[in-house]
Amino acid sequence: RGIRNTVGFDWHPMTKSLYFTENGRDWLGNDIPPDELNKWTTKGQHFGYPFCHGGELLDPEYGIDKQCKSYTSPQWNFKAHMAPLGIRFYRGQQFPKSYHHQLFVAQHGSWNRTIPHGYRIALLTFKAGEVVSEKVFAEGWLGKNGKAMGRPVDIIELADGSLLVSDDLAGVIYKITYTGN
Repeated sequence: RGIRNTVGFDWHPMTKSLYFTENGRDWLGNDIPPDELNKWTTKGQHFGYPFCHGGELLDPEYGIDKQCKSYTSPQWNFKAHMAPLGIRFYRGQQFPKSYHHQLFVAQHGSWNRTIPHGYRIALLTFKAGEVVSEKVFAEGWLGKNGKAMGRPVDIIELADGSLLVSDDLAGVIYKITYTGN
């Protein structure tokens, strides 16, 4: 309950908790509300939509007389309109050990921001079961002129530990491998 436009799902390899992305509401501005990474752990959780966004932002239209603390907070807030779609916890052995059980996120990219952002693959780092950082893993789908050359959609891991990334703008699938230093 309380989710909007949820696309990416994956089970954490160790905890078996279900993580999923959520694309935030449109038309509240360039920088709000955030897109989210949520974690489902128990039946009956409510993740806030349409009343609360990002665990702390009451919706100006639907959040009247509500409190964000009444809902399950996200595990991570992405920048607004980044459109996190596919996610994948890395289980392979091809990449360095520091990538093991970390989360790759396909950020499809904004369509309704003055200055576009997203259009990349992010890596969320977990420590002790909590997301502690987000960094860019792969980029280049957004030109310096702000024009999209591609839009990452989903990520899958092959048996050899390499990654496939689908792109629905360019109509291609990219293969990402690690060969060492």
